[in-house]
Amino acid sequence: MSEQAELPANLPESAPSAISATLPRFVASLGGVGFLRPAPGTWGSLLVLPVALAGPEASLSLALALSILGWWALTRLPEAQRDPGWVVVDEGAGQSLALAALPVATGIAGVLLAFLLFRAFDILKPGPVGWADRRKGPAGVMLDDIIAGALAAALLLAARWMGVTL
Repeated sequence: MSEQAELPANLPESAPSAISATLPRFVASLGGVGFLRPAPGTWGSLLVLPVALAGPEASLSLALALSILGWWALTRLPEAQRDPGWVVVDEGAGQSLALAALPVATGIAGVLLAFLLFRAFDILKPGPVGWADRRKGPAGVMLDDIIAGALAAALLLAARWMGVTL
């Protein structure tokens, strides 16, 4: 009889590396901001507000980057498929999209308005935001906030078109 114990056939060849869960969790929580309480979604939205100082192109670029990274992270985190509170990369993406509608030299009032509009659409989930929120998996987690950001951006652009200074 051999002194080595045999492993059951259904065990993986090697244990998954710690980074396989750590990096996606880091991305999904925006560096841990999603674990702040209360209101982690609000903290996630606040985190990206400084990008407004860099202008609309930077805000749009950040929205795109966070959308791609968020999708990537959520496909690797089974526990994130139902949008737990600590997942805030979606809020970062949506808020950045709303900020992209602001003019280059926007003031604090414009940033505050973009923040309030995005949070209102994200919390109240009207129409298409609610529809997206009911989707399953990474699509639902990311899409409701992206749509909320797009709606906030549309209102900000309409206000600018009507001559409102932001």
